[in-house]
Amino acid sequence: MALWGGRFTQGSSQMFKQVNDSLPFDQVMAVEDITGSIAWANAIAKAGVLNEQEHVTLVDALQKLLTQAQAGELDFAASQEEDIHSFMEAALIDAIGDTAKKLHTGRSRNDQVATDFRLWTQRHINALESDLLNLIQALLKSASRFQSVILPGYTHLQRAQPIRYPHWCLAYVEMLKRDLSRLRDAKIRMDQSPLGCGALAGTTYPVDRQSIADELGFSAPCLNSLDAVSDRDFVLELLFCASTSMMHLSRMAEDLIFYNSGEAGFLKLSDNVTSGSSLMPQKKNPDALELMRGKCGRVFGHLQSLLVTMKGLPLAYNKDMQEDKEGAMDAVKQWHICLSIGVEVLDGLALNAERCRQAAQQGYANATELADYLVDKNIPFRTAHDIAGKAVLLALENHCAIEDLSLAQLHTVSSDIEQDVYAILALDHLVDKRNVLGGTGAQPVNDALFAAHEWLDGELTRQGDVDG
Repeated sequence: MALWGGRFTQGSSQMFKQVNDSLPFDQVMAVEDITGSIAWANAIAKAGVLNEQEHVTLVDALQKLLTQAQAGELDFAASQEEDIHSFMEAALIDAIGDTAKKLHTGRSRNDQVATDFRLWTQRHINALESDLLNLIQALLKSASRFQSVILPGYTHLQRAQPIRYPHWCLAYVEMLKRDLSRLRDAKIRMDQSPLGCGALAGTTYPVDRQSIADELGFSAPCLNSLDAVSDRDFVLELLFCASTSMMHLSRMAEDLIFYNSGEAGFLKLSDNVTSGSSLMPQKKNPDALELMRGKCGRVFGHLQSLLVTMKGLPLAYNKDMQEDKEGAMDAVKQWHICLSIGVEVLDGLALNAERCRQAAQQGYANATELADYLVDKNIPFRTAHDIAGKAVLLALENHCAIEDLSLAQLHTVSSDIEQDVYAILALDHLVDKRNVLGGTGAQPVNDALFAAHEWLDGELTRQGDVDG
């Protein structure tokens, strides 16, 4: 049942229906569409459009449809309707007859779909907040399990300076906390109700838009009808949040793929997030992490696609904007999957502490410590840096670490180096010397881990209060 057929003498072609019909994907907004319709029925009843019996009949029928939608009992597959709005109107007409035809009085699919999609987006933001907190929790659990492990830190994918494994975990915790903050900021800006804005110019019926907004859980109604029906900033912000977070997950996946490689050997992934080779029996491939890395580009594509779609659209609504949903819905799905699989990866991985330590001792990561040691002896840093570089060359020539050079050998690069240098060059000293806020020393890392656990406890309590 088309909602616009009176002006037409012919029906839509099958090819046009393929490009036009959105029910195959906008059916996921069934609950939101019914919720919005209940609020609209209440509003037009207060405005005198519906009498008391019509109002009760409509709301009762909508409540029954809502129960069916929540239980997954609506048969979308058998329907030939154009979209979720026409599907619901047809279902209402089947249930209560002509009274159902009064529901759309003063309302357009333009403000209806804008409202539905905002409600859908808000619902999924709430779920994604939980996903982000779950991954943060998994990172903190992993950090606590392997709290004493030291591994190499990298710049340019070259061994740079040693770090503690919890410090690595906490770096991604910080990224995910920013993702959570961005998501919550986006939710604030989409917290307005378009319902009552009509097709583009508002409605002639005296509906109370603030009351509608309150009933639907919005803080306020949209203030401009043109903007309300044509705005998709809230979708773009969701896609940007998803893209940024997926970039973080892709970086984490890349780290773990490398750490899991035979060349690094820092960790082993569990069987439930890896796969084998159809040809090589020995292979255990990090497919979950590679897919996480790969899906990042897919989500980026959805953001770029909607930006390009929106960039040249005149006010107000244009059918191009129907392209906002499939990309956003897929991005949310992929983001959820990757956040969830990230939890499984972290919960199941096992670190090889000895291999991590051996690697951290290689690569001349203590060259900076040697330079700092010389600075403490009143040698200018630039000169000390040059001396430390020569010590590295000497160690390379002798196929050993700097700390394995004899004092006599070290004296060939600087007579200021004494026996006490060996304690300075020791791995644990390298790490713990950085005892400043945000550093890799045992104390700041332990403090940061404790603070992160406290923050997470507060967030989980807050979330429980909201859900309750």
